[in-house]
Amino acid sequence: MKNKTVAAWLAFLGGPLGLHRFYLCGMGDMLGWLLPLPTALGLYGIERVQQNGVDDQWSWILIPLLGFTMAGCALNAIVYGLMTPEKWNARFNPSIPTDAAPGRTNWATIGAIVLALLLGTTVLMSSIVFSFQRYFEYQIEEARKISQ
Repeated sequence: MKNKTVAAWLAFLGGPLGLHRFYLCGMGDMLGWLLPLPTALGLYGIERVQQNGVDDQWSWILIPLLGFTMAGCALNAIVYGLMTPEKWNARFNPSIPTDAAPGRTNWATIGAIVLALLLGTTVLMSSIVFSFQRYFEYQIEEARKISQ
């Protein structure tokens, strides 16, 4: 049986590695195997910033991949946590009654939802701000070069 609380926490904490997908869909889930790719690319972008500084243009693309992956997994945690027990059990536990315990919401589920909402939005907004700020600073620098 697939527990809603476990799935929400796995999506929040281990989502960028695909852990929630493996828990819910099994080890053969293609999306679960693909999720570590943008995560690794984003971590590589962070490494590039540490080595080359914030003017590295590849990091402007790579770092938001990590942020968007983390925000998407936080959104999955929220969706899983807010799913009704009937819908949860019908989708992930079709062999048990729709009002069975694995689909019920408890305080641990609410904790996952709250933290996913808090950190997911923070990471998403930070990723967007980083990308746009670096892009517009680059545009200003290029405009100054052209005008001189």
